[in-house]
Amino acid sequence: MKKKIFDEIPRIENEKYLIRQLLPRDAEMLDKLRNDEEVYTYLPTFLYEREDMDTDELIEGMYAELFPEMESVFLGVFMKPDFQFVGIVEFYGYRGDVKKISVGCRFLKEYWGKGIATDVLGLVIKYLNRETETEIITASTMTENKASARVLEKNGFIRTTTDEEDWGFSVPTMADKWFL
Repeated sequence: MKKKIFDEIPRIENEKYLIRQLLPRDAEMLDKLRNDEEVYTYLPTFLYEREDMDTDELIEGMYAELFPEMESVFLGVFMKPDFQFVGIVEFYGYRGDVKKISVGCRFLKEYWGKGIATDVLGLVIKYLNRETETEIITASTMTENKASARVLEKNGFIRTTTDEEDWGFSVPTMADKWFL
């Protein structure tokens, strides 16, 4: 029997990547990611990992508050063989009634353009389809974010709509909605 997305904190692994719960020892690298304004150029201003709090407290809150409330699941992405931190994956917007989850990824700049986002999203999709009862996977991107759109397309997502949304900026944001 397949599990629900919030039954347990996922651990996803293949020969190239380990995707797992963030731990206090990951705080320094998470800080590097969350303090890089360029990484967040095309993302909402209100993302949890951008909260103004100590990183250890932030990591604790991800699993003590957000996960039990079924708000989101944050996972660190590590590249083998040395388990170098490369970014994070988030599952959010859970709707159990229709077995839907949204996915998002953020990566350190030095790993952009290397196919890592495409690989990691593919691994996450396989996990969601094979291990969980998830039936619908969605994502959102700013219309200007062509790199993320391409990653989604390579993984079989289809853009369904473009709408104005409140992403926390001074003006509404044009966002593409993606469906798998």
